Amino acid sequence: MSPSKVTFLGTGTSQGIPMIACNCSVCTSTDERDKRLRVSIQVEIGGKSFIIDTGPDFRQQVLRAGVKRVDAILYTHEHKDHTAGMDDVRGFNYHQQSTIPLYARAQVIEQLKREFAYAFGENKYPGVPEIDVYEIDGQPFTVQGIDIQPIFVKHYYLDVLGFRFGDFAYVTDANFIAPEEQDKLRNLDVLVINALRKTTHISHFTLAEALDLIAELKPKQAYITHISHQMGLHAEVQKELPSNVSLAYDGLVLTL
Repeated sequence: MSPSKVTFLGTGTSQGIPMIACNCSVCTSTDERDKRLRVSIQVEIGGKSFIIDTGPDFRQQVLRAGVKRVDAILYTHEHKDHTAGMDDVRGFNYHQQSTIPLYARAQVIEQLKREFAYAFGENKYPGVPEIDVYEIDGQPFTVQGIDIQPIFVKHYYLDVLGFRFGDFAYVTDANFIAPEEQDKLRNLDVLVINALRKTTHISHFTLAEALDLIAELKPKQAYITHISHQMGLHAEVQKELPSNVSLAYDGLVLTL
């Protein structure tokens, strides 16, 4: 089963755009597409609402997008720009009167337990996040009837998970994908892939590297995310891209 709708809650890198104290042309742009919160998406599929990553802007993002329900949260990895907003699931606990299931690798779960210890204790203070935690690895798994295929990618030396739902796949924070993992990204309608900037980076694809990978995998449509201010102005960079590739931007909605 493929998603019916994907909403880009955030498309920026770890510092977001505008970046603190920066006066570059991107950070001072008046184009709303150049204003990027930390990277996250909502995937609506089979009547369920899944969030991938809860960065420090999570509360602002779900309010802005009008997200009214979360049935599960999937984590790509443990970096703060992907996990720091987990506490804000409390609003969904209250309105749904239910716990929120989190799916992550063991190392991510351990990080969450350190950073949000109050949510994991035996005698929890009233009002803390109510969560159920499920460990995943590279094997396909099912969440409330929805089949999900993880994809292992490398973020420098760190293992990160991408996720495939039917003919849609999402990969962020990567600069290497092994051939056997690339095979899990073929025959897609939509691929979302990270590209930080045009110049080389130690742990993220450049725009050229992402475009080469897209050309190899041949999705019908591709979107670039996890973008820094060093990429350039949205309007200018978009003109340079192939017809089947677009820069994602905050608030972009794909109806699939």
